[in-house]
Amino acid sequence: MHALDIIEDEHRSLWRILASMQAVADELAAGSAVEAGFFTALFDYIEEFMDGCHHAKEDEFLFVAMRRRAPQQTLQLIEKLEADHSKGEQALQNLRLLQRQMYQASSSAKAGALQTRSRFIQSLRTYAELLHKHIQTEEQEIFPLARKVLTEQDWLPINQAFMDNDDPLFGTNARAKYQGLLHKIVNLAPAPIGLGASIASSPPLAATVNAQARPELLRVAALESAYGRIKALKGLDIRVNEGELVALIGANGAGKTTLLRTLSGIQKLSAGSIYFEGRDISNLRADLRVRAGICHSPEGRQVFSPLSIEDNLRLGAFARPTRNNPEQLERVYDMFPILHEKRHLPAGTLSGGQQQMLAISRALMGAPKLLLLDEPSMGLAPLLVEEVFNVITRLKDQGITIFLVEQNAFAALGIADRAYVLETGKIVLQGSGAALRQDETIRAAYLGV
Repeated sequence: MHALDIIEDEHRSLWRILASMQAVADELAAGSAVEAGFFTALFDYIEEFMDGCHHAKEDEFLFVAMRRRAPQQTLQLIEKLEADHSKGEQALQNLRLLQRQMYQASSSAKAGALQTRSRFIQSLRTYAELLHKHIQTEEQEIFPLARKVLTEQDWLPINQAFMDNDDPLFGTNARAKYQGLLHKIVNLAPAPIGLGASIASSPPLAATVNAQARPELLRVAALESAYGRIKALKGLDIRVNEGELVALIGANGAGKTTLLRTLSGIQKLSAGSIYFEGRDISNLRADLRVRAGICHSPEGRQVFSPLSIEDNLRLGAFARPTRNNPEQLERVYDMFPILHEKRHLPAGTLSGGQQQMLAISRALMGAPKLLLLDEPSMGLAPLLVEEVFNVITRLKDQGITIFLVEQNAFAALGIADRAYVLETGKIVLQGSGAALRQDETIRAAYLGV
C-alpha cells in the first residue's frame, strides 16, 4: 500500500474528529454538559496518534524527501506545515489547561465560569479550524506535488515507514490502543454527536471460524426480482462463505436494498434461486428464514418507537425457538452498554446513533448465521460512522457472517473480505475489498478520488 493512501486514510479519521470537535463546541455554547472524560480521551488520541505518530513520520520521511525534490516556492509551504506540527503540540497542551480550568470553574462564581467556558470553546474552535486548513493544504497541494516529483527510490523509505507494523508507535498494538481511545470518545460524546454511553468492558472477542476452511453459506444463482414490470435485479450470482464479510456497493437505485429484502423473504424473486447452507430457500417464508438464521437490520433502522428498548430487542428473537434466552440479551448489553442503561425507555427517545446500535442489536438477538446490514452508517454523525464500522468489524471477529450493503464505499471496502459492485440491477465487478478499493474505476465512481 502506498504511504499517501495510508496518510489519507488516517486523515479521514481526523476529519471525523475535527467535525466532532466543532459539534461539541456548539453543544457547550448551547449550555449542554459534556463529560470531562470525553476531552481527556479526545486530547490523548490527538497527542498520541496525530502528533506522536502521524505528524512525526511526515516530518521525518515525507517532508525530508520533498525538500530535496520540490520547487523553491514550495519549501516555504513545507516549513509552515512542519511549524504547524510543532505548534500543534503546544496548542493541545493549552487546550488541556483551559479544559481543566473550565471544569474547576463550573463550581465557582457563575460569571467567572461562563467566561472560562467561553475561552475554552473559542480555543477549541480555533484549534479545529487551524488543523482543518493544515490537512486541506496537505491534501490539495503537497500530496499531488509529491506524486509528481518524488521518484520510486524516494518512496521506498517513506512507504516502509508508514507500513511498518512492528513500529512501537505505529504497529498493531498501537493501532489497537487508538481504536480503544476512539471507542471511548464515541461513548462519552453527547448523544447528538456520539453514543452518550458509559464505558463497559466487553468479553474478549475471538474468531470462531477457521479462515482456511470456510464452507459456502449463501449462494444466489441467476436471481431476478421486479416491481410490477420494472425489473430491479437482473440475473445476480453471489456467494457468501461462512465467516466472511462481503460488501455490496453501488449508487442509489442500483437495487442493493431490493437484494437484501429478497434474501430475507420480504421481496419476492421472479427468477433464479437462493441457497442457504446448501438448502433451496427461494420460496421459504420470511419468518422461517429468520428461524434458519438469516437476520436483517434494515435501512433507516425502523425501530418500534413507542416500545421500550428491551422490548425491541426481544422482538428480534421472537421467531427463534430460544427467544427467552437471557444470555443473548446480556451479550448485546455487554457490547452496547447504552442500551442497557436506557433499556426501559421508549426506543424513540434514542439518538440516531443509538437507534442504529439498537437495530443491529435487534438483528443479533435472532442469533444470526448470516447478518444482513442495510446502510448502517446512513444519516449518522461523522464520529459515529467510524464507530459503526468498528462494531461491524468486531461482529466479524466473533465469527458472524455478514453481508453488508453500504453507500460509504471506502469504509465498506476497507473492512470487507470480498465485495460486489451493483449497477442498475447487475453485478458489474467483484473481487477482494482491498483490490476494489485500489481499482481506478471504483475510486473514480464511488470513492471520489
